[in-house]
Amino acid sequence: MIGLTYIRYELLRTLRNRRFFVLSLGFPLVLYFLIAGASKGVHSIGGTGISAPLYFMAGLASFGTMSAMLSSGGRIATERAAGWNRQLRISPLPPRTYFRAKVITSYMMALLSVAALYGAGAALGVSLSAREWLEMTGLLLVGLIPFAALGIALGHVLTPDSIGAAMGGGVSLLAFLGGTWFPLGNHGFLHDVGQYLPSYWLVQASHVALGGSAWPGKAWLVMAVWTVVLSSLALRAYRRDTGRV
Repeated sequence: MIGLTYIRYELLRTLRNRRFFVLSLGFPLVLYFLIAGASKGVHSIGGTGISAPLYFMAGLASFGTMSAMLSSGGRIATERAAGWNRQLRISPLPPRTYFRAKVITSYMMALLSVAALYGAGAALGVSLSAREWLEMTGLLLVGLIPFAALGIALGHVLTPDSIGAAMGGGVSLLAFLGGTWFPLGNHGFLHDVGQYLPSYWLVQASHVALGGSAWPGKAWLVMAVWTVVLSSLALRAYRRDTGRV
């Protein structure tokens, strides 16, 4: 019962933060209409066979959802500075429920961001079958798991003053190396680097929506390794923070 109450509190608190809510959903939408709207008639961007509205919809979905997942770090850093985390540690709330609430809240924001971008994509002519929408969404949600761990880790390491810059710069860099703004091609330095980043495979989810093959084994391995590493770092950061007097 305590766990459900805390999760409900976290969800309501996020929804009531109107400024955060509007900016989190609005910024990716504005970028999408600015970028994809200008190239609406491009049916094969960079020779990928993917229309510009669909490519940028998937790319901005990865950008928006990455931001949503990392936003938990900002809330955690603020709670730590205010002493709220210390109060939670002396309460009966189990640590696993604390983590679960943060992840669920981040996924809620990610799903809202995806839904908004899907609506924007449909407005620019993106038309997919129900199966294609579901497959693309499923891969996006799986690909966000390591970012959930990264957000928690950053929240327990950085301060409210520094986490904003870290999150903004980190998401922008990952989006660039992942191919959010332009196709990385089939060779070259950026392509080679992107292969080992979860942000790259988030963008590649759009290929499934066009009837292409699902993620290769390498993609699942990259996601699994990043999830394990970042989850370990998040747990270590949490324990180190809770061990302080």
